[in-house]
Amino acid sequence: MISGLVQLFLWQGLGELLSKFFLPGIPGPVLGLLLLLTFLCVRKQVDSDLAMVADSFRQHLGLLFVPASVGVLLFLPELQTHALAVSTALIVSVILTIAVTALVLKVFWYFSLKRNKGHRHE
Repeated sequence: MISGLVQLFLWQGLGELLSKFFLPGIPGPVLGLLLLLTFLCVRKQVDSDLAMVADSFRQHLGLLFVPASVGVLLFLPELQTHALAVSTALIVSVILTIAVTALVLKVFWYFSLKRNKGHRHE
C-alpha cells in the first residue's frame, strides 16, 4: 500500500512541477492525474499496490462531500439571495455537460466504427 501512495505522490509531484514551470493555468494535481492516466494507458495494466490505494480512496469518497455541504449551510443566506443566478448556472452547466458528453461519445463512436471497418478489410 505504501508503494501505491508513493506512486500517487510522485505523479502529483510531477504534475506540480509541470504546472509550476510549463503550464501555470492548469492545477498540478490535474496534470499529475493526466500523466498517471497516460502512463497506465501506455502500460495497459494497474499495479496491485496502486489498485489497493485507489480502492481505499474510492471507499471513502463520500467524505469529500462533507466540506461542500458545510459550505452550503454556512452560505445559505447568500444562496437564498442569489437563488435564481445559482439555479440558472447549475441548469446551464448540466445541459452543457450533457451536450459535450454526447458530442464526445459521438466522435468516439464514429472513430470506433471507422477503425472496425478498417480491420474487417485486412
